[in-house]
Amino acid sequence: MIRGVRLLAMARKEAIQIRRDPRSLALAFAVPVLMLVFFGYAITWDVDDLPLAVVNEDAGTRGERLVGAFTASGYFVVAARPARRADADGLLVRGSVAGVLIIPPDFSRRMGAGGPAPVQLLLDGADANTATIALNYAEAIAGRWSRDAVLGGRTVALPADAESRVWYNPTLASRNMIVPGLIAVIMSIIAAMLTALTIAREWERGTMEQLASTPVHRLEVVLGKLLPYVVIGMADVALAVAVGVTLFGVPLNGSVLLLAALTLLFLLGALGLGIFISAALKSQVLATQVAMVATYLPALLLSGFLFDIASMPAVLRAITLVIPARYYVAVTRGIFLKGVGIQVLWVQGVAMLIFATVGLGLATLAFRKRIAA
Repeated sequence: MIRGVRLLAMARKEAIQIRRDPRSLALAFAVPVLMLVFFGYAITWDVDDLPLAVVNEDAGTRGERLVGAFTASGYFVVAARPARRADADGLLVRGSVAGVLIIPPDFSRRMGAGGPAPVQLLLDGADANTATIALNYAEAIAGRWSRDAVLGGRTVALPADAESRVWYNPTLASRNMIVPGLIAVIMSIIAAMLTALTIAREWERGTMEQLASTPVHRLEVVLGKLLPYVVIGMADVALAVAVGVTLFGVPLNGSVLLLAALTLLFLLGALGLGIFISAALKSQVLATQVAMVATYLPALLLSGFLFDIASMPAVLRAITLVIPARYYVAVTRGIFLKGVGIQVLWVQGVAMLIFATVGLGLATLAFRKRIAA
């Protein structure tokens, strides 16, 4: 039977240990914010000011106007104007430019005659993501400029005119989807690493004998050690949300209370996993390493934070079902960007509730108060 007095005594004991350990305090409060700020600026899928080498062999003026359309878009900047195509190829090989725009000598003449006037754009495909985005930008710029050049400023009603609207992230700023996902990834790592030290620390400091001699039930030990980190985790998430909204300008369209409730479920599972690792391994160094491996790579690669789960192979899609960060990434992005409620996120809530139950259950089963002879 769990008694509140003993539970609070264990929580108070763990809180005192945390306060006396500056490394734990730094890991608990400073690291999550620093990681959010660093990765929030470092990770971006926005492509701006791509360096472009231009080989303009056109004898007329239309080639230079096309170059002006590229630079006016804000997506490209002319970094070099080599005289020969061979020199431009060298720039592309060395990585000095992301692409080479080649305008042939008869470009203006072909445009004036009303016939096709091809130009060539060479892109560095070593970075496939940037090359794909740059290709889409270039095709849109060239298409719009060609249309305006042919029409000569005249307005023509087209039979079909598609109007596109982007919901939830109208500016298509990658930071708006990266920062909420980062909160989920960072907290899954930090939460498990924080509690990965708790039980192992008792063994390494020789205080497990004192703990084993007390009449405290092992579930009370687990919950008592968990409570201070739950408070720390909730404070970390609140701080991360404030940084995301104020520093990065990410909109928070949903319910803060719903975010707090689902965050609590997620933290209980992540912290329980850390205690399970700590109780099973009994070594702070080993527990930290295992906690990092068990949380970092799955949360980063299999949660939907960086890669779309729907595009993964069937085997990996099945594995993502047991990755808790997958559900919390959906929660943070759904509440931040879409403003959805529990009627949409109840599946994620149930999944994280199951994860919390399993995490706490494994932690309780793994903890033993018996001292080996």
